[in-house]
Amino acid sequence: MKPLIRACVRDLAGYEPGEQPRQPGLVKLNTNENPYPPSPLVAAALAGISAADLRLYPDPRHTRLREVIAGLHGVAPEQVFVGNGSDEILALCTRAFVEDGERIGFFEPSYSLYPVLAAIRNVATDPVELTDDFQWPTPGPGQGALFFLTNPNAPTGVLYPRATVATFCRSYAGVVVIDEAYADFARENCLELALREPNVLVVRSLSKSYSLAGLRLGYAVGPAPLVAALFKLKDSYNVDRVAQALAEAALADPGHMRGNVARIRATRERLTAALRALGFAVTPSEANFVWARPPRLSARALFEGLRRAGVLVRFFPGPRTGEHVRITVGTDAEVDRLLAAVAELVGGGIAVGRQP
Repeated sequence: MKPLIRACVRDLAGYEPGEQPRQPGLVKLNTNENPYPPSPLVAAALAGISAADLRLYPDPRHTRLREVIAGLHGVAPEQVFVGNGSDEILALCTRAFVEDGERIGFFEPSYSLYPVLAAIRNVATDPVELTDDFQWPTPGPGQGALFFLTNPNAPTGVLYPRATVATFCRSYAGVVVIDEAYADFARENCLELALREPNVLVVRSLSKSYSLAGLRLGYAVGPAPLVAALFKLKDSYNVDRVAQALAEAALADPGHMRGNVARIRATRERLTAALRALGFAVTPSEANFVWARPPRLSARALFEGLRRAGVLVRFFPGPRTGEHVRITVGTDAEVDRLLAAVAELVGGGIAVGRQP
């Protein structure tokens, strides 16, 4: 009898998202959510949505939202694609730009969804091994069909210079998707490359800086032919009416987003300094999280000890990642509770609270 499930799916180790526990009182620093609420304009837009309108399908081409995004970045609406989270866009890229038998590249370590997407497409991968301190070795010309270039990278938070990224994009034979989920927290971004290079898409998310992880909305900006290819493959109505309306409201208030980002960046620097004072090796981060190797105990032991103390962080087992934990930057109060628990576990014996 013919197997009912494709071989590549039977063998697939699926993507494991961060846990979303229900018990109250936990300090949740494991999934890079924004600790602050979205713009008040989002709440107002939500209150203004009529239940009666939900009987109607949403705009399948997200016309108004794409016009808002186009205006934000100074491009034509034809250069904007909107997806059900940036993850949908990444998956569509593997279908639009990769022939059977071609290859998908990405950093190692990087976003752990990428190899899963390649396995779903049943194509080979070309991982680029980062250095011991998670830097990008001198990039050479690539010959793959698609490269996911996460910048700042996850789970490390390392930002690769725009000039280095530009050199790589111009030498790469296929499409380069610059995944900028954390770009608003960084000192620079690569959007300009998507506006001038024929093989570059930049993908952004409203989950992190805009505090809308529960909404599931992302977008891509780049050459109109690449965007048109994504439209051919998307689901009929891939972004619902509510998501489109709330995304428009959030993007209409960039000042609120920038204020939240400034608070997170300030707390990120305080968290980094405090962890280093406790003996941690902390990779310089340009995202809304830090990547840290603990002293005197393993990363797994720290992860488990923090969990017992009611603080959730992220631990990625593996030869490249298993010595570190990823810690989302929360509110100052959440970070104080984290640091107090960390000090107990590593025996640092120093004061870790905010300075007066």
